[in-house]
Order: sequence, then C-alpha cells, then structure tokens
Amino acid sequence: MRTTAMLVQRSLAPRWMLPLALALCGGLAHADQPSVPDTLQQRIAACTSCHGVHGEGSPGSGFFPRLAGKPAGYLALQLQNFQRGLRKYAPMEYTVRQLSPAYMHEIAEYFAAQQVPYERKPVPDLAASVLQRGEQLVTSGDPELKVPPCQACHGKALTGTEPSVPGLVGLPYDYISSQLGSWRTGTRASAAPDCMAEIANRLAPADITAVAAWLASHDVPPDTHPQPAGSITPPLHCGVLEGQGGGT
Repeated sequence: MRTTAMLVQRSLAPRWMLPLALALCGGLAHADQPSVPDTLQQRIAACTSCHGVHGEGSPGSGFFPRLAGKPAGYLALQLQNFQRGLRKYAPMEYTVRQLSPAYMHEIAEYFAAQQVPYERKPVPDLAASVLQRGEQLVTSGDPELKVPPCQACHGKALTGTEPSVPGLVGLPYDYISSQLGSWRTGTRASAAPDCMAEIANRLAPADITAVAAWLASHDVPPDTHPQPAGSITPPLHCGVLEGQGGGT
C-alpha cells in the first residue's frame, strides 16, 4: 500500500507543479530578455545604420545620401512618399510602413537639426566640356529644353530652401545620377505637379552625367543652412522662369 501511494503521489506531483513551474520559467525568461531603451537614438537605429549616426551619409557607399541639415519638411515628405509607394526602395518602404505621421516628423526634425562636416565623395574623371555643361544646367538651365537652372529651386548656394526643397551640395555623384534616373523611370515620384520628373525627362543621359558630376565636385559653402522660405521665385509650370530665358 505504501508503495502504491508513493507512486500515485509521484504521478500527481507534476500536474500540480506544472502551472507553477511554467510561471517561474516564464518569469525567468522574461527577466533574461534585454529591455529596449525608449530613446530617439534607438528609434532611428534603422536610419543611422545606412545614413550614419548623425545622418552624414554612408562612408562606404554613394547611394545612401546625407540627411543632416536638410529641411525637416523635405525629409518628412520623403518618408511619406516611401510609405505611399511614390518612391521605390524596398528597405525604406518596409522601414516606414507602420510609422505614424508624428513619428516621421520626429525623425525628420532630428536629422534636420544635425550639423556635421561634409565628406567629399569620388567623382568620375570626365572631360572639362562635360563639367561645363553641368555648370550651365545648374546655374543657367537650358531654355531650348525648357529646363530651369537647379538654383531656381534649390537656392543660389544650392543648400536648399525651406520648407521642403533639399540641398544638392555635398551629395555623391552616384546618388545624384541615380535619383535623376529614378525620376525618368518612375521609380521616384512626388505629388502633382511632379516638376522633377518632368525636368529629368527633358534631360539627355549625358546631361544627367554632367549635372551629377558638377554638383558632386562643387565646393560646399561655409553656410550650409537652407535658404528661408519665400527667398526665391520658383519656375512656372516646371519650365524656365518667365521672361528670364532660363536664367536665375
């Protein structure tokens, strides 16, 4: 009888102890899990892994652009465009898929406030005539092609204008040329009127090379802040400035 009772107790013991054991194990497992800090730096980790800790751009690739110092309105709009499918790049589309508008504005404000040194990226060795063509398009445009100068929207110093036009100085050659190509192919777009798509499609491939090379080799000015809103008159209907023949 004693042996039988002991066997019964042993068979019943796991049933009584299982809930307690699971609770203890669950608590220990939860205690072993590292807590994720609720900080802005943690929330932007997906951004800084490619664009640099302060948004200075990736040192190893010309395709991850600088975010630091760009207008917050522009950065927030680009995040929204990735979320809406207007810009196509799978890692960015996945990253922003679940972000709220407030979250995206918080990220944009952080990078807009960063001021870090620019790093010069390599530029292809091109003929002087190619760079001259690039300078013409950037500073004067091409009236025959109905292409306004880049300075007409991006500012005389090419540092951008508030609230939503980015700077072009300091951007890598690879990034500039790839983005102009993306507007031509429709893998980058914005809400109508999508002036950059229209302008990019008026440029020949050689013109894109020229613009990208000249911008990438252009010296960064001492003051890289965007120009204030209303400080320039943008082109009309995505074309040349009225009455100025494409000049600034």
